[in-house]
Amino acid sequence: MRINWSCCQTGRARGFHISTRQLTNSALPRHQEANKEDRSITDEWTNITSTIEKLTHRKLLSNPAHPLSILTDIIFSKFPEHEYTRANFPNPRVSVYENFESLNITSDHVSRSKTDTYYLNKHKVLRTHTSAHQVESFRHHPTPGFLIAADVYRRDEIDKTHYPAFHQMEGGRWWSPQGTSSVEELVAKINEDAAKIRVSEIKIIDDTLPFHDCNPKQDGQHPEVCIAVTNHLKRTLEMVVGDIFENIVVGDPSAPKEPLQIRWIDATFPFTSPSWEMEVYWQGDWLELFGCGVTQQRVFDRAGYPERVGWAFGLGLERLAMVLFGIPDIRLFWSEDPRFVEQFTSGVVTTFKPFSKYPGTYRDFAFWLKEGTIPEEFHDNDLMDIVREAAVDLVESVKLIDKFTHPNTKRNSLCYRVLFQSMERTLQNDEINVLQDSIRDSLKKKFGVELR
Repeated sequence: MRINWSCCQTGRARGFHISTRQLTNSALPRHQEANKEDRSITDEWTNITSTIEKLTHRKLLSNPAHPLSILTDIIFSKFPEHEYTRANFPNPRVSVYENFESLNITSDHVSRSKTDTYYLNKHKVLRTHTSAHQVESFRHHPTPGFLIAADVYRRDEIDKTHYPAFHQMEGGRWWSPQGTSSVEELVAKINEDAAKIRVSEIKIIDDTLPFHDCNPKQDGQHPEVCIAVTNHLKRTLEMVVGDIFENIVVGDPSAPKEPLQIRWIDATFPFTSPSWEMEVYWQGDWLELFGCGVTQQRVFDRAGYPERVGWAFGLGLERLAMVLFGIPDIRLFWSEDPRFVEQFTSGVVTTFKPFSKYPGTYRDFAFWLKEGTIPEEFHDNDLMDIVREAAVDLVESVKLIDKFTHPNTKRNSLCYRVLFQSMERTLQNDEINVLQDSIRDSLKKKFGVELR
């Protein structure tokens, strides 16, 4: 279960047109100052693997010709720099407070489990979303808005659309009643800003209400303020999506263009209320793009500005880049093969040209769980990390294909099917055998299973 922006699978690492000050230790929040020395400490919570640790140093967004960086630049360009600070958070190691508690994510929430999140120790995690920097961004940036693009990490399944490291974009905007003498003046101020946003030409399907019992406004917030903030948020994102999909040519430029449609649907997030998701109708299917909403007042309270109101959104960059660039497998974003890297040019969206489809090989891994263990106690993500640690990016997918309970002994057995497939070369049987043995040995050693 995910509590982050639903379309995630999603600080800039480089300095291009970023206007943000580097925080000194004296400017750090108290919880961050207290925990900054915990990064090298390991304990019973530590579950980060060497493979994941290496990914934290790759910094894909530092390459201006990488598809993710190209897309980030395009989206950033839709937001005026005098209104939105381009924030830089290159270090993915954040405190548990920043990643969860500052965003109203309670201690018993499933997303805080070790099966979902990479823990450096009980105090530090690899951020699971760029929202970990919301409070800091609402507190420090000199403009009324901010944008963040950064790498994030989650323990997840293995397939063509999921990867343990990916990238998100976060955006936020606030208003203060200072300088206004009434709610009406504040609403007029927000509406005046919304009127400056160019109206998109795309077809918009919005059957949602500004708020209702299942998607409520916050206690104490004036309904007209909530409506005005919502209107500004939706117009902003509609403009961004309209520009991206209407003005960027992908695929065959001579093919007839299908009229672009977007729709809004109700959603729930711990740090916004009311909340929505935006979907775009693209090549015959609805594609989830943004999660967004009116920022929870407690976020502004923690930022030290309880009088403010505003909105926030989150976007998974890989999901959108796969569509715009025609990239079929999320592993390709991490490829260093020149046949991939050299296809792209800074500032230009071009369709990916496959350089080959190498054959894959399936291998099954069947094992008995320890006596008294039920299948639900063995988490899929534990196996995913073992596979990634052994084979890195030489596996396309891992799927559970069978569960079995012995009628007499009542022992439980699981069987997973692993597709070994490289994007860059043909794998040899001897090489796959070595990987298979490594995975089997790790399963036995770490979880005490009996291999079949």
